[in-house]
Amino acid sequence: MKIFLSRLTMGLLAVLGLSGFAGAQEMLKEALASFPPQTIRLEYLNPSKLRTLPNYAGLRQRYVGARLRSMEQSFAQLGVREADVDELVLGWRPGSAAMDLEGFVAGRFTAKSIADHAGAAKVSSSDVGGMPAYCLGTGPAVTCLVVLRDSLGAFGSLDSLNDMLATRDQQSPSVSSDARFSKLVAEAPTAAPIWGVAVGEAVPDWFRAWLPNQGNLQMDWAKAFQSVEALVYSVDTGDKVRLDAKLDCTDDQSAESTRQVFEGLKMFQQMAWQNLNPNRPNPFETVEIARDGKRVSLRMTTNYSDLEGAGSLGTGY
Repeated sequence: MKIFLSRLTMGLLAVLGLSGFAGAQEMLKEALASFPPQTIRLEYLNPSKLRTLPNYAGLRQRYVGARLRSMEQSFAQLGVREADVDELVLGWRPGSAAMDLEGFVAGRFTAKSIADHAGAAKVSSSDVGGMPAYCLGTGPAVTCLVVLRDSLGAFGSLDSLNDMLATRDQQSPSVSSDARFSKLVAEAPTAAPIWGVAVGEAVPDWFRAWLPNQGNLQMDWAKAFQSVEALVYSVDTGDKVRLDAKLDCTDDQSAESTRQVFEGLKMFQQMAWQNLNPNRPNPFETVEIARDGKRVSLRMTTNYSDLEGAGSLGTGY
């Protein structure tokens, strides 16, 4: 009877999707053990959840950046289609740009299937940590893929992969040795289909990519966020899109200054939106801004359809 109940419980967990949660935790564990200590941003994406949205194709067409599209095309040559990718963890280092994507991918693929597709496409391999790395693309957009085990791979430039796999093999410290970074990850809402953490220069970079075009406003993002030490953010999906962001500042005074910057941006954006998109709902009109001590919080809840005119939102990579 106990065996039956145990099997029944496991079956219910799988139906409820908790087995997928375990997979997400495994991906996160791999990333924290493999990204080098100078990592300044980590982002988790769950395309398998996002694909359940009725308007996923339209949103993806509008908001997925050129670099991520290029990477998907490279993976497709190795037999890994966009529909085969269930989870992604991306990492950034200081000075890195959208062309420098590195991280981990989980989905429906095997080492043999990728080797077979590489052979058919005449894609040669390079040795990285004793494993074959298949590189595709040209110039700065070259992406290499290593299959760590069936359904799990690491990607990036050859240099990035060498660093990541050496770190994974404990030949050098990982970002998990950074107590501040690990604390931020522990605080992140990991059940959301998109979430991430950022520190230092990665904070203004995130806002530069995610905030809409502010018309003729010339914004010095680095200066505006110079007192912001860390960011935790998430994008959740349901009947509506919900964006949450929490910024930790150096002190109460800098937090109040940061709050005022957001209030000013919101006001300017509302005027610019009305001029550029008359009679169209402004998704950023619902932004709520609050401060609690050294922390500033932003929250936005909007309809999917209202994102149609949201400028460059989300095209950071």
